Amino acid sequence: MKYILIHPDDNVAVALQPLPKGEGITCGGHEIRILEDIPAGHKVAVKTILQGENVIKYGFPIGHVTQEAMPGQWINEHVLKTNLQGITDYRYQPVAIPGTDAGKPHTFKGYVRKNDDVGIRNELWIIPTVGCVNGVAQELARRMNEETCAKDIDGITAYTHNYGCSQLGEDHENTRRILRDMALHPNAGGVLIVGLGCENNQPEDFMASLGDYDKQRIRLLVCQKEEDEIARGMEILRDLHASMANDIRTDVPASKLKVGLKCGGSDGLSGITANPLLGRFSDYLVAQGGTTVLTEVPEMFGAETLLMNRCKDEATFQKTVSLINDFKQYFLEHKQPVSENPSPGNKAGGISTLEEKSLGCVQKSGTSAVCDVLKYGGRLTSCGLNLLSAPGNDLVASTALAASGCHLVLFTTGRGTPFGTFVPTLKVSSNTTLFKKKPEWIDFNAGTLAEGESMNRLLARFTDFVLDVASGRQTLNEQHAYHEIAIFKSGITL
Repeated sequence: MKYILIHPDDNVAVALQPLPKGEGITCGGHEIRILEDIPAGHKVAVKTILQGENVIKYGFPIGHVTQEAMPGQWINEHVLKTNLQGITDYRYQPVAIPGTDAGKPHTFKGYVRKNDDVGIRNELWIIPTVGCVNGVAQELARRMNEETCAKDIDGITAYTHNYGCSQLGEDHENTRRILRDMALHPNAGGVLIVGLGCENNQPEDFMASLGDYDKQRIRLLVCQKEEDEIARGMEILRDLHASMANDIRTDVPASKLKVGLKCGGSDGLSGITANPLLGRFSDYLVAQGGTTVLTEVPEMFGAETLLMNRCKDEATFQKTVSLINDFKQYFLEHKQPVSENPSPGNKAGGISTLEEKSLGCVQKSGTSAVCDVLKYGGRLTSCGLNLLSAPGNDLVASTALAASGCHLVLFTTGRGTPFGTFVPTLKVSSNTTLFKKKPEWIDFNAGTLAEGESMNRLLARFTDFVLDVASGRQTLNEQHAYHEIAIFKSGITL
Protein backbone atom coordinates (compact mmCIF):
# COMPACT_ATOMS: atom_id res chain seq x y z
CA MET A 1 0.00 0.00 0.00
CA LYS A 2 1.55 3.28 -1.14
CA TYR A 3 -0.93 5.76 0.35
CA ILE A 4 -3.87 5.94 2.74
CA LEU A 5 -7.06 7.99 2.89
CA ILE A 6 -7.54 8.05 6.67
CA HIS A 7 -11.20 9.17 6.71
CA PRO A 8 -13.77 9.12 3.90
CA ASP A 9 -14.36 12.87 4.31
CA ASP A 10 -10.66 13.72 3.85
CA ASN A 11 -9.57 15.76 0.83
CA VAL A 12 -5.92 14.69 1.26
CA ALA A 13 -4.29 11.28 1.33
CA VAL A 14 -1.03 10.42 3.09
CA ALA A 15 1.87 8.85 1.20
CA LEU A 16 3.05 5.69 2.97
CA GLN A 17 5.90 5.47 0.47
CA PRO A 18 7.44 8.18 -1.72
CA LEU A 19 5.09 9.01 -4.60
CA PRO A 20 7.05 10.11 -7.70
CA LYS A 21 5.81 12.77 -10.08
CA GLY A 22 3.66 11.30 -12.82
CA GLU A 23 2.54 8.22 -10.89
CA GLY A 24 -1.19 7.50 -10.89
CA ILE A 25 -3.19 6.65 -7.78
CA THR A 26 -6.89 5.90 -7.42
CA CYS A 27 -8.88 7.60 -4.65
CA GLY A 28 -12.66 7.59 -4.32
CA GLY A 29 -12.97 5.93 -7.71
CA HIS A 30 -11.01 8.71 -9.43
CA GLU A 31 -7.55 8.34 -10.89
CA ILE A 32 -5.18 11.11 -9.82
CA ARG A 33 -1.86 11.95 -11.42
CA ILE A 34 0.86 12.97 -8.93
CA LEU A 35 2.03 16.48 -9.91
CA GLU A 36 5.33 16.56 -7.97
CA ASP A 37 7.50 14.19 -5.97
CA ILE A 38 5.84 13.60 -2.60
CA PRO A 39 7.89 12.18 0.33
CA ALA A 40 6.57 9.42 2.57
CA GLY A 41 4.40 10.76 5.39
CA HIS A 42 3.35 13.83 3.42
CA LYS A 43 -0.07 14.82 2.10
CA VAL A 44 -1.39 14.85 -1.45
CA ALA A 45 -4.62 16.54 -2.53
CA VAL A 46 -7.18 14.06 -3.82
CA LYS A 47 -9.62 16.71 -5.06
CA THR A 48 -9.55 20.40 -5.88
CA ILE A 49 -9.26 22.55 -2.74
CA LEU A 50 -10.21 26.16 -3.35
CA GLN A 51 -8.22 29.07 -1.92
CA GLY A 52 -9.23 29.59 1.73
CA GLU A 53 -10.94 26.20 1.91
CA ASN A 54 -10.13 23.83 4.76
CA VAL A 55 -7.88 20.83 4.31
CA ILE A 56 -9.50 17.80 5.90
CA LYS A 57 -7.46 14.99 7.50
CA TYR A 58 -8.66 12.47 10.11
CA GLY A 59 -12.11 13.81 9.19
CA PHE A 60 -11.35 17.23 10.71
CA PRO A 61 -9.95 20.57 9.44
CA ILE A 62 -6.19 20.93 9.87
CA GLY A 63 -5.99 24.46 8.42
CA HIS A 64 -6.76 26.17 5.11
CA VAL A 65 -4.93 26.49 1.81
CA THR A 66 -3.57 29.91 0.85
CA GLN A 67 -3.98 29.18 -2.86
CA GLU A 68 -6.02 26.77 -4.93
CA ALA A 69 -4.67 23.22 -4.77
CA MET A 70 -5.16 20.73 -7.58
CA PRO A 71 -5.60 16.94 -7.27
CA GLY A 72 -2.16 15.34 -7.09
CA GLN A 73 -0.53 18.44 -5.55
CA TRP A 74 1.78 18.22 -2.51
CA ILE A 75 0.06 19.86 0.48
CA ASN A 76 2.66 21.13 2.95
CA GLU A 77 3.41 24.13 5.19
CA HIS A 78 4.04 26.34 2.14
CA VAL A 79 0.39 26.21 1.05
CA LEU A 80 -1.38 25.25 4.30
CA LYS A 81 -1.97 27.64 7.21
CA THR A 82 -3.47 27.18 10.68
CA ASN A 83 -7.00 28.22 11.67
CA LEU A 84 -6.11 28.46 15.38
CA GLN A 85 -6.81 31.57 17.43
CA GLY A 86 -6.62 32.50 21.13
CA ILE A 87 -8.92 31.83 24.08
CA THR A 88 -12.07 29.95 23.12
CA ASP A 89 -15.47 29.37 24.74
CA TYR A 90 -16.44 25.70 24.86
CA ARG A 91 -19.68 23.84 25.47
CA TYR A 92 -19.89 20.38 26.98
CA GLN A 93 -21.25 17.99 24.36
CA PRO A 94 -20.65 14.51 25.80
CA VAL A 95 -20.33 11.58 23.43
CA ALA A 96 -20.97 7.91 24.04
CA ILE A 97 -17.85 6.09 25.19
CA PRO A 98 -17.44 2.70 23.50
CA GLY A 99 -16.73 -0.16 25.85
CA THR A 100 -13.44 -2.04 25.60
CA ASP A 101 -13.20 -5.74 26.28
CA ALA A 102 -10.60 -6.15 29.02
CA GLY A 103 -9.95 -9.74 28.04
CA LYS A 104 -8.23 -11.99 30.54
CA PRO A 105 -6.62 -10.27 33.57
CA HIS A 106 -2.92 -9.60 33.05
CA THR A 107 -0.17 -9.29 35.63
CA PHE A 108 3.39 -8.05 35.83
CA LYS A 109 6.13 -8.56 38.40
CA GLY A 110 6.55 -5.44 40.50
CA TYR A 111 7.79 -4.30 43.90
CA VAL A 112 5.07 -3.79 46.52
CA ARG A 113 6.12 -0.97 48.84
CA LYS A 114 5.42 -0.49 52.54
CA ASN A 115 2.50 1.84 51.77
CA ASP A 116 1.06 -0.74 49.28
CA ASP A 117 2.12 1.36 46.30
CA VAL A 118 3.83 -0.60 43.51
CA GLY A 119 7.08 0.09 41.66
CA ILE A 120 8.45 -1.52 38.49
CA ARG A 121 12.07 -0.76 39.40
CA ASN A 122 14.05 -0.96 42.65
CA GLU A 123 16.51 1.88 42.15
CA LEU A 124 18.57 4.05 44.48
CA TRP A 125 18.15 7.75 43.64
CA ILE A 126 20.15 10.77 44.76
CA ILE A 127 18.12 13.98 44.45
CA PRO A 128 19.63 17.44 45.08
CA THR A 129 17.38 20.10 46.60
CA VAL A 130 19.41 22.73 44.74
CA GLY A 131 21.77 22.79 41.77
CA CYS A 132 24.70 23.90 43.94
CA VAL A 133 25.18 20.30 45.17
CA ASN A 134 24.88 18.61 41.78
CA GLY A 135 28.59 17.76 41.92
CA VAL A 136 28.22 16.12 45.33
CA ALA A 137 25.26 14.06 44.11
CA GLN A 138 27.16 12.92 41.03
CA GLU A 139 30.25 11.99 43.03
CA LEU A 140 28.16 9.97 45.49
CA ALA A 141 26.48 8.12 42.63
CA ARG A 142 29.84 7.43 40.98
CA ARG A 143 31.39 6.06 44.17
CA MET A 144 28.35 3.98 45.08
CA ASN A 145 28.18 2.48 41.60
CA GLU A 146 31.90 1.72 41.72
CA GLU A 147 31.59 0.14 45.17
CA THR A 148 28.49 -1.99 44.58
CA CYS A 149 28.03 -2.21 40.78
CA ALA A 150 24.34 -1.78 41.72
CA LYS A 151 24.35 -5.41 42.89
CA ASP A 152 20.95 -6.67 44.17
CA ILE A 153 19.14 -3.53 42.96
CA ASP A 154 18.15 -2.07 39.56
CA GLY A 155 20.38 1.00 39.44
CA ILE A 156 21.94 4.02 41.18
CA THR A 157 21.43 7.47 39.65
CA ALA A 158 21.90 11.12 40.64
CA TYR A 159 19.22 13.38 39.13
CA THR A 160 20.78 16.82 38.77
CA HIS A 161 18.98 20.06 37.91
CA ASN A 162 19.64 23.81 37.94
CA TYR A 163 16.97 24.96 40.37
CA GLY A 164 16.06 25.09 44.08
CA CYS A 165 17.25 28.67 44.62
CA SER A 166 16.85 32.13 43.03
CA GLN A 167 13.28 31.27 42.01
CA LEU A 168 10.05 33.00 42.94
CA GLY A 169 6.39 32.06 43.18
CA GLU A 170 5.11 29.28 40.97
CA ASP A 171 8.53 28.39 39.58
CA HIS A 172 9.83 27.70 43.09
CA GLU A 173 6.75 25.63 43.89
CA ASN A 174 7.08 23.70 40.62
CA THR A 175 10.62 22.72 41.56
CA ARG A 176 9.55 21.59 45.04
CA ARG A 177 6.59 19.63 43.65
CA ILE A 178 8.57 17.74 41.03
CA LEU A 179 11.39 16.87 43.46
CA ARG A 180 8.81 15.84 46.07
CA ASP A 181 7.04 13.62 43.55
CA MET A 182 10.35 12.01 42.62
CA ALA A 183 11.26 11.30 46.24
CA LEU A 184 7.91 9.54 46.76
CA HIS A 185 7.96 7.58 43.50
CA PRO A 186 7.64 3.80 44.02
CA ASN A 187 10.28 2.99 41.37
CA ALA A 188 12.82 4.16 43.96
CA GLY A 189 13.49 1.66 46.74
CA GLY A 190 15.77 4.19 48.41
CA VAL A 191 16.27 7.96 48.07
CA LEU A 192 18.99 10.24 49.39
CA ILE A 193 17.98 13.92 49.39
CA VAL A 194 21.14 16.07 49.21
CA GLY A 195 20.76 19.67 50.35
CA LEU A 196 23.25 22.53 50.68
CA GLY A 197 21.66 24.29 53.65
CA CYS A 198 21.19 27.92 52.62
CA GLU A 199 18.99 27.46 49.54
CA ASN A 200 15.43 28.72 49.09
CA ASN A 201 14.30 25.10 48.89
CA GLN A 202 15.22 24.57 52.54
CA PRO A 203 16.04 20.88 53.14
CA GLU A 204 14.03 20.47 56.36
CA ASP A 205 10.99 22.21 54.88
CA PHE A 206 11.30 20.06 51.78
CA MET A 207 11.34 16.89 53.88
CA ALA A 208 8.21 18.10 55.69
CA SER A 209 6.49 18.48 52.30
CA LEU A 210 6.82 14.71 51.77
CA GLY A 211 4.17 14.05 54.39
CA ASP A 212 4.08 10.62 56.02
CA TYR A 213 7.01 9.03 54.20
CA ASP A 214 9.11 5.91 54.90
CA LYS A 215 12.01 7.34 56.93
CA GLN A 216 14.00 4.14 56.48
CA ARG A 217 13.96 4.53 52.69
CA ILE A 218 14.12 8.34 52.25
CA ARG A 219 17.04 10.05 53.98
CA LEU A 220 18.51 13.59 54.10
CA LEU A 221 22.08 14.88 53.86
CA VAL A 222 22.70 18.63 54.42
CA CYS A 223 26.21 19.36 53.17
CA GLN A 224 26.87 22.55 55.16
CA LYS A 225 26.25 20.61 58.39
CA GLU A 226 28.84 17.92 57.63
CA GLU A 227 32.63 18.03 57.93
CA ASP A 228 32.87 15.45 55.12
CA GLU A 229 29.64 15.29 53.13
CA ILE A 230 30.97 12.56 50.81
CA ALA A 231 31.87 10.22 53.68
CA ARG A 232 28.53 10.81 55.42
CA GLY A 233 26.63 10.45 52.16
CA MET A 234 28.28 7.10 51.48
CA GLU A 235 27.30 5.86 54.94
CA ILE A 236 23.66 6.71 54.24
CA LEU A 237 23.75 5.18 50.76
CA ARG A 238 25.17 1.93 52.14
CA ASP A 239 22.31 1.78 54.65
CA LEU A 240 19.75 2.41 51.91
CA HIS A 241 21.32 -0.19 49.65
CA ALA A 242 21.20 -2.78 52.44
CA SER A 243 17.51 -2.02 53.07
CA MET A 244 16.70 -2.45 49.36
CA ALA A 245 18.76 -5.57 48.68
CA ASN A 246 16.09 -7.98 49.91
CA ASP A 247 13.21 -6.43 47.97
CA ILE A 248 11.75 -8.95 45.51
CA ARG A 249 9.37 -8.82 42.57
CA THR A 250 5.94 -10.37 43.03
CA ASP A 251 2.95 -10.82 40.73
CA VAL A 252 0.88 -7.63 40.56
CA PRO A 253 -2.35 -7.08 38.57
CA ALA A 254 -2.10 -4.83 35.50
CA SER A 255 -4.64 -2.57 37.20
CA LYS A 256 -1.74 -1.22 39.29
CA LEU A 257 0.20 -0.05 36.22
CA LYS A 258 0.40 3.69 35.47
CA VAL A 259 1.66 4.70 32.03
CA GLY A 260 2.50 8.10 30.53
CA LEU A 261 1.69 8.79 26.86
CA LYS A 262 4.07 11.07 24.96
CA CYS A 263 5.20 11.75 21.39
CA GLY A 264 8.11 13.71 19.96
CA GLY A 265 9.78 14.15 16.62
CA SER A 266 6.49 13.12 15.04
CA ASP A 267 6.08 12.54 11.32
CA GLY A 268 3.21 12.00 8.91
CA LEU A 269 2.90 8.35 9.95
CA SER A 270 2.75 8.99 13.71
CA GLY A 271 -1.01 9.56 13.61
CA ILE A 272 -1.51 6.47 11.45
CA THR A 273 0.66 3.86 13.19
CA ALA A 274 2.37 4.56 16.53
CA ASN A 275 -0.13 6.95 18.15
CA PRO A 276 -3.20 4.80 17.35
CA LEU A 277 -1.29 1.83 18.79
CA LEU A 278 -0.81 3.72 22.06
CA GLY A 279 -4.50 4.64 21.96
CA ARG A 280 -5.48 0.99 21.71
CA PHE A 281 -3.06 0.11 24.51
CA SER A 282 -4.47 2.92 26.67
CA ASP A 283 -8.00 1.58 26.19
CA TYR A 284 -6.79 -1.93 27.05
CA LEU A 285 -5.03 -0.80 30.24
CA VAL A 286 -7.98 1.33 31.36
CA ALA A 287 -10.29 -1.65 30.78
CA GLN A 288 -7.94 -3.69 33.01
CA GLY A 289 -8.43 -1.06 35.72
CA GLY A 290 -5.10 0.65 35.10
CA THR A 291 -4.13 4.26 34.49
CA THR A 292 -2.81 6.27 31.54
CA VAL A 293 -1.86 9.94 31.36
CA LEU A 294 -1.88 12.24 28.33
CA THR A 295 -0.01 15.55 28.43
CA GLU A 296 1.56 18.07 25.98
CA VAL A 297 -1.24 20.61 26.31
CA PRO A 298 -0.11 22.85 23.39
CA GLU A 299 -0.35 19.75 21.21
CA MET A 300 -4.01 19.38 22.12
CA PHE A 301 -4.84 22.77 20.56
CA GLY A 302 -7.10 22.14 17.59
CA ALA A 303 -8.20 18.71 18.85
CA GLU A 304 -9.18 19.65 22.40
CA THR A 305 -12.93 19.23 21.88
CA LEU A 306 -12.38 15.53 21.14
CA LEU A 307 -11.05 15.20 24.70
CA MET A 308 -13.54 17.61 26.27
CA ASN A 309 -16.53 15.67 24.94
CA ARG A 310 -15.13 12.46 26.41
CA CYS A 311 -14.99 13.90 29.94
CA LYS A 312 -16.84 11.73 32.43
CA ASP A 313 -18.86 14.69 33.75
CA GLU A 314 -19.20 18.46 33.47
CA ALA A 315 -16.83 19.13 36.37
CA THR A 316 -14.06 17.23 34.54
CA PHE A 317 -15.01 19.10 31.36
CA GLN A 318 -14.54 22.45 33.13
CA LYS A 319 -11.12 21.30 34.37
CA THR A 320 -10.19 20.45 30.78
CA VAL A 321 -11.36 23.86 29.54
CA SER A 322 -9.11 25.48 32.16
CA LEU A 323 -6.26 23.18 31.15
CA ILE A 324 -6.48 24.40 27.55
CA ASN A 325 -7.28 28.07 28.04
CA ASP A 326 -4.78 28.55 30.87
CA PHE A 327 -2.01 27.26 28.62
CA LYS A 328 -3.18 29.49 25.77
CA GLN A 329 -3.16 32.42 28.19
CA TYR A 330 0.43 31.53 29.12
CA PHE A 331 1.40 31.91 25.44
CA LEU A 332 -0.52 35.16 25.07
CA GLU A 333 0.95 36.69 28.24
CA HIS A 334 4.39 36.11 26.74
CA LYS A 335 3.17 37.69 23.48
CA GLN A 336 3.57 34.44 21.54
CA PRO A 337 1.07 32.88 19.10
CA VAL A 338 -0.73 29.77 20.33
CA SER A 339 -0.08 28.08 16.98
CA GLU A 340 3.75 28.41 16.93
CA ASN A 341 4.18 24.71 16.23
CA PRO A 342 5.02 22.23 14.64
CA SER A 343 8.82 22.01 14.72
CA PRO A 344 11.10 21.92 11.66
CA GLY A 345 11.48 18.17 12.14
CA ASN A 346 7.71 17.73 12.20
CA LYS A 347 7.37 19.67 8.95
CA ALA A 348 10.11 17.63 7.29
CA GLY A 349 8.19 14.52 8.35
CA GLY A 350 4.90 15.70 6.84
CA ILE A 351 3.10 17.64 9.62
CA SER A 352 2.18 21.14 8.46
CA THR A 353 0.00 22.76 11.16
CA LEU A 354 -0.62 22.46 14.88
CA GLU A 355 -4.14 21.17 14.25
CA GLU A 356 -2.69 18.32 12.19
CA LYS A 357 -0.12 17.59 14.89
CA SER A 358 -2.76 17.70 17.63
CA LEU A 359 -5.20 15.40 15.84
CA GLY A 360 -2.42 12.85 15.59
CA CYS A 361 -1.23 13.49 19.15
CA VAL A 362 -4.57 12.93 20.91
CA GLN A 363 -4.94 9.52 19.27
CA LYS A 364 -2.59 8.26 21.99
CA SER A 365 -5.52 8.66 24.40
CA GLY A 366 -7.69 6.08 22.62
CA THR A 367 -11.44 6.32 23.16
CA SER A 368 -11.77 6.02 26.96
CA ALA A 369 -13.50 8.60 29.14
CA VAL A 370 -11.36 11.35 30.65
CA CYS A 371 -11.62 10.71 34.39
CA ASP A 372 -9.45 13.50 35.85
CA VAL A 373 -7.22 16.50 35.03
CA LEU A 374 -3.98 17.20 36.90
CA LYS A 375 -2.10 20.44 37.33
CA TYR A 376 1.66 20.50 36.68
CA GLY A 377 3.38 18.61 39.50
CA GLY A 378 0.12 16.95 40.52
CA ARG A 379 0.04 13.28 41.52
CA LEU A 380 -2.42 10.67 40.30
CA THR A 381 -5.45 9.88 42.44
CA SER A 382 -7.85 8.42 39.84
CA CYS A 383 -7.54 5.27 37.75
CA GLY A 384 -8.40 5.54 34.06
CA LEU A 385 -7.40 8.17 31.49
CA ASN A 386 -6.02 11.37 33.03
CA LEU A 387 -4.91 14.65 31.42
CA LEU A 388 -1.85 16.47 32.81
CA SER A 389 -0.76 20.08 32.41
CA ALA A 390 2.74 20.24 30.89
CA PRO A 391 4.29 21.69 27.72
CA GLY A 392 5.21 19.77 24.58
CA ASN A 393 8.95 19.80 25.36
CA ASP A 394 9.97 16.15 25.42
CA LEU A 395 12.03 16.06 28.61
CA VAL A 396 9.89 18.53 30.60
CA ALA A 397 6.70 16.66 29.70
CA SER A 398 8.18 13.20 30.28
CA THR A 399 9.52 14.31 33.67
CA ALA A 400 6.06 15.61 34.58
CA LEU A 401 4.46 12.30 33.53
CA ALA A 402 6.89 10.35 35.69
CA ALA A 403 6.41 12.79 38.59
CA SER A 404 2.64 12.29 38.45
CA GLY A 405 3.24 8.64 39.37
CA CYS A 406 3.65 6.96 35.98
CA HIS A 407 5.84 3.88 36.18
CA LEU A 408 7.03 4.28 32.60
CA VAL A 409 6.58 6.57 29.61
CA LEU A 410 5.56 5.30 26.16
CA PHE A 411 7.14 7.67 23.66
CA THR A 412 6.21 7.56 19.97
CA THR A 413 8.49 9.13 17.37
CA GLY A 414 8.95 9.35 13.63
CA ARG A 415 12.31 11.08 13.71
CA GLY A 416 13.97 9.40 16.69
CA THR A 417 15.45 10.49 20.01
CA PRO A 418 17.75 8.78 22.54
CA PHE A 419 16.70 10.50 25.78
CA GLY A 420 15.07 9.02 28.86
CA THR A 421 13.61 10.51 32.01
CA PHE A 422 13.75 9.05 35.54
CA VAL A 423 11.42 6.17 34.69
CA PRO A 424 11.82 3.73 31.77
CA THR A 425 11.12 5.65 28.54
CA LEU A 426 10.06 3.20 25.86
CA LYS A 427 10.48 4.49 22.27
CA VAL A 428 7.97 3.40 19.63
CA SER A 429 8.81 4.21 16.00
CA SER A 430 6.09 5.22 13.56
CA ASN A 431 8.01 3.76 10.60
CA THR A 432 10.24 0.76 9.97
CA THR A 433 13.00 2.84 8.36
CA LEU A 434 13.66 4.61 11.67
CA PHE A 435 13.51 1.32 13.60
CA LYS A 436 16.20 -0.17 11.36
CA LYS A 437 18.32 3.00 11.29
CA LYS A 438 18.36 3.56 15.07
CA PRO A 439 18.35 0.15 16.79
CA GLU A 440 20.04 1.68 19.86
CA TRP A 441 17.22 4.22 20.28
CA ILE A 442 13.99 2.51 19.27
CA ASP A 443 12.52 -0.24 21.48
CA PHE A 444 9.47 -1.18 19.40
CA ASN A 445 8.38 -0.70 15.80
CA ALA A 446 4.79 0.30 15.01
CA GLY A 447 5.65 0.88 11.34
CA THR A 448 4.56 -2.68 10.52
CA LEU A 449 0.98 -1.44 10.76
CA ALA A 450 1.52 0.43 7.47
CA GLU A 451 3.01 -2.74 5.98
CA GLY A 452 0.02 -5.01 6.51
CA GLU A 453 0.20 -6.22 10.11
CA SER A 454 -3.20 -6.10 11.81
CA MET A 455 -3.74 -3.74 14.73
CA ASN A 456 -4.92 -6.63 16.94
CA ARG A 457 -1.72 -8.60 16.37
CA LEU A 458 0.46 -5.53 16.82
CA LEU A 459 -1.39 -4.62 20.03
CA ALA A 460 -0.90 -8.12 21.45
CA ARG A 461 2.86 -7.97 20.76
CA PHE A 462 3.11 -4.49 22.20
CA THR A 463 1.14 -5.36 25.34
CA ASP A 464 3.47 -8.29 26.03
CA PHE A 465 6.47 -5.99 25.48
CA VAL A 466 5.20 -3.32 27.90
CA LEU A 467 4.39 -5.89 30.59
CA ASP A 468 7.89 -7.35 30.14
CA VAL A 469 9.35 -3.87 30.71
CA ALA A 470 7.15 -3.47 33.79
CA SER A 471 8.54 -6.80 35.00
CA GLY A 472 12.17 -5.73 34.66
CA ARG A 473 13.18 -5.80 30.99
CA GLN A 474 15.34 -2.74 30.41
CA THR A 475 14.45 -0.15 27.82
CA LEU A 476 17.23 1.13 25.57
CA ASN A 477 17.52 4.40 27.47
CA GLU A 478 18.13 2.33 30.63
CA GLN A 479 20.70 0.14 28.91
CA HIS A 480 22.63 3.25 27.88
CA ALA A 481 22.08 5.04 31.23
CA TYR A 482 20.29 7.95 29.54
CA HIS A 483 18.47 9.40 32.59
CA GLU A 484 17.57 13.09 32.92
CA ILE A 485 14.99 15.42 34.40
CA ALA A 486 13.79 18.88 33.35
CA ILE A 487 11.55 21.20 35.35
CA PHE A 488 9.12 23.70 33.82
CA LYS A 489 10.04 27.34 34.28
CA SER A 490 8.03 30.40 33.28
CA GLY A 491 9.17 33.32 35.44
CA ILE A 492 12.31 35.26 36.30
CA THR A 493 15.54 34.05 37.89
CA LEU A 494 16.94 36.17 40.74
